[in-house]
Amino acid sequence: MPMKNFQDLFIDEIKDLYHAEKQVLRAMPKMIKSASSEELKTAFEEHLKQTETQIDRLEKVFKELDMTPKGKKCLGMEGILGEGKEMMEEDAEDAVLDAALISAAQKVEHYEIASYGTVRSYAQQLGFTKIADLLQETLDEESETNEKLNMLAEKHINIEALQSGEEE
Repeated sequence: MPMKNFQDLFIDEIKDLYHAEKQVLRAMPKMIKSASSEELKTAFEEHLKQTETQIDRLEKVFKELDMTPKGKKCLGMEGILGEGKEMMEEDAEDAVLDAALISAAQKVEHYEIASYGTVRSYAQQLGFTKIADLLQETLDEESETNEKLNMLAEKHINIEALQSGEEE
């Protein structure tokens, strides 16, 4: 689709996000399985459910735009998830792998936060108030997830990872 105007750019970004969320949805079960910390598994399981809701929300955005939900290959998320996959394939202590999983998940969250912030602003500027509200809801969730992961890392997972290296 050619980008002739600002609305075309907005739609292109929404399609990119839709594909990104679908990629995250496919990657989350592997991250859940790889995590050893029960708290981290729970956080990932919650985020998996949240991702399903976020995809539904994007489908509402498409409906508001009178469009069929369709993604555009998101190379950014593909790269971030590829790095996360590489980390999961490393031979690492459980606590170190959990710290790596949080790192990978936070990279995903930061990408999503930047993307949702951008498209929410575009929606506001285009006068799509209902769409902007839907996107803000997801932006808030992504920020909360990032904070939750940060708290898990700082309170015990990174500390456990540090201590597992000291035991050798």
